[in-house]
Amino acid sequence: METKPPLPPFTLETALQKVQAAEDAWNTRNPERVALAYTVDSEWRNRTEFFSGREAIKAFLQRKWQKEQDYRLKKELWCFMDNKIAVRFEYEWHDQAGQWFRAYGNENWEFAESGLMQRRYASINELAITASERRFLWART
Repeated sequence: METKPPLPPFTLETALQKVQAAEDAWNTRNPERVALAYTVDSEWRNRTEFFSGREAIKAFLQRKWQKEQDYRLKKELWCFMDNKIAVRFEYEWHDQAGQWFRAYGNENWEFAESGLMQRRYASINELAITASERRFLWART
């Protein structure tokens, strides 16, 4: 059986580890790697999109990162209980024309006993920013 430690039920330490692992994975912008953190039938809501399964997750992330160039994300643990974690996040990206954006949101995560995420519900808002307003000035990868 496939597992993704740390496993639920979460403690403060393991919830923080799970959040950091998610942030690190998403910042790779590698759909194959990111999708491995989810169950094969994982259920997602991302803004107004609803879908399920790793293949749908990979397709979504490929579309996302083709549009959202130089994407950089920061997640913060909001709360946790048993097999659930809530995070707040913000990320920055620019489009093909060079316009920068910052997105803010919340995610609710539910994990299977294996430590793989079986549900991810995300609410996200974004605004256009100037390059001088950027907060995440990591080196380009």
